[in-house]
Amino acid sequence: KKICILAKKRALNGFGIAAYRKYSSGSGYPNIALSSPLPGIPKPVFASADGQEKYETRITTLENGLKVASQNKFGQFCTVGILVNSGSRHEAKYPSGIAHFVEKLAFSSTAQYGSRDEILLTLEKHGGICDCQTSRDTTMYAVSAEVKGLDTVVSLLSDAVLQPRLLDEEIEMTRMAVRFELEDLNMRPDPEPLLTEMIHAAAYQNNTVGLPRFCPVHNVDKVDKNVLHGYLRNYYSPERMVLAGVGIEHEQLVECARKYLLDVTPVWGRSSVANVDLSVAQYTGGIVKMEKDMSDVSLGPTPIPELTHIMIGLESCSFLEDDFIPFAVLNMMMGGGGSFSAGGPGKGMFTRLYLNVLNRHHWMYNATSYHHSYEDSGLLCIHASSDPRQVGAEMVEIITREFIQMAGNAGEMELERAKTQLKSMLMMNLESRPVIFEDVGRQVLSTGKRKLPHELCDLISNVSASDIKRVTTKMLRSKPAVAALGDLTELPSYEHIQAALSSKDGRLPRVYRLFR
Repeated sequence: KKICILAKKRALNGFGIAAYRKYSSGSGYPNIALSSPLPGIPKPVFASADGQEKYETRITTLENGLKVASQNKFGQFCTVGILVNSGSRHEAKYPSGIAHFVEKLAFSSTAQYGSRDEILLTLEKHGGICDCQTSRDTTMYAVSAEVKGLDTVVSLLSDAVLQPRLLDEEIEMTRMAVRFELEDLNMRPDPEPLLTEMIHAAAYQNNTVGLPRFCPVHNVDKVDKNVLHGYLRNYYSPERMVLAGVGIEHEQLVECARKYLLDVTPVWGRSSVANVDLSVAQYTGGIVKMEKDMSDVSLGPTPIPELTHIMIGLESCSFLEDDFIPFAVLNMMMGGGGSFSAGGPGKGMFTRLYLNVLNRHHWMYNATSYHHSYEDSGLLCIHASSDPRQVGAEMVEIITREFIQMAGNAGEMELERAKTQLKSMLMMNLESRPVIFEDVGRQVLSTGKRKLPHELCDLISNVSASDIKRVTTKMLRSKPAVAALGDLTELPSYEHIQAALSSKDGRLPRVYRLFR
C-alpha cells in the first residue's frame, strides 16, 4: 500500500498540477465525487456513542405526592428548581394576570429572608443566580449554584415557593413593573410576543391556553394578596409540583426534599378540597385584529419600514400524542426566518419558507413557522410580514398556498435534512445544564417519566413522508386561527382565508382578487 501511495505522489509531482486539472475536468480518473471515499486510503474509524446516556434520569415520589427528579452531570455547578403545574390557562375563575404577577413577585421577601437582596446575597456565597418564568401551563422557579450549596438552595426554593410574604409595597412595585412591560410589549419593534398572544386568543377563544398570558391593563389593580393566596392555595399543592435537579446525586436531592418540602404548611394554608380547573383546551379558530400605526415603530438612521404582520395557524396536536414528532419535523421543514437573517444552511436557508417565499418574493420581510404544543392541543402557525399594500391578494395567498403544499409529497432530501436539523438542534440544546433541567422538569411534570434524547432521536428518524402527509391532511381540516397587526386595509376577510385553506391550490377566491 505504501509503495502504491508513493507511486501516486510521484506521478502527480512528475506531471504537475496541469495534469491533475486535465484529469479532474475530464471523464477519467481521478474525477471522484466528494461524497465518495478516495481509493487507496484506509477506511476512517469514527468515535461512536454506545447509544446510552452516561447518567440516567431518576424519579422518586414523596409521601405528600411531590416528585423529585434528577439527572447527574459532571461539573461543580448544579441547576435545581421547582416546577408547578400552574399558569395562565388555569385562570378561568380568577382575574387574568395572576401568573404574570407570580412571576414578577418570585424571590421577593419570604418567612426566612427579609428582602430580595438577602436572597441574592445568600446565593452569591455559592456563586448562584435565580430566576422564575411562567408559561401558559407551567411556573418554573430555578437556581443555578455550586453543588456544595445544595442544602441552602433547596431551603431557599422551598421558602420562595411556599412562604412568600407578598407585602403591599412589593405588590405595588409589581404593578408598576407589569404596566411598564405592557407598554413595552406594544412599543417594541419585534411584534412576535404580541402576535403569539393574539393567535392563541383567536385559536382558543376565552378558554385555557387562549386566556391572556400577560396581565390585561384593567386587571392590574384587581390582583392583590387575597386573590393571589386564593389562587396559590388551589394550584400550589405538592402533587402538582416537581423538584428537578441537574448535576447532583439523586439521594442528596431526595434528602433535601424530605427536609424542606415534606411537612411544610404554605403561608396561605391548605384547602380541604382543591378547586382546580381541569378544562380541556377547546380549539375554536377565529380572527383577532389590531389596527395599529407601525410607521414610527423604529426610527433612527436605518428605520424599519412600515410593515403589516399576519399570523395564520391551524390545530396540530398535544405533546403527549405520537403525532407530535411528525409535527416537529414538519415545523423544521417549513423553517423560515427574516429576510436579513445572515447565516448558512444551519440557519434554515434550505427550508421551504426560505426557498419558496423569501427567495422568490423580495418584498417579504419575514416568513417563519412556529409550533406551540400543550398537554391537550397544539398550534402550528406561520408568521409573515410585508408592506401593507402587498398584504391582500399576495402575502396571505402565498402563506395559504404553503399550508396546502404541506400536504403534498415531501422530498426525500428535504425530509432527511429537516430530521437531521431537528436532531442536531435537540442534542446541541441538551448540552446546556439549564435546558436539561427544564426538559427533565417539564417531562416529569406532564408524564411522570422522561424520554431520553436517544429515544427521541429514534422517533425522529422513523418519521416518513407519509407521516407528514397524514398529519398535514388532518391539520388542514381545522378552522384557521388568524392574528393581524398593523395597517389592515388590504387584509382579506376571515371567510376568504378559510376558503383558500379549504381549496386545492390555496388561492383566495377570485371575487376578492378582481375587486380589491
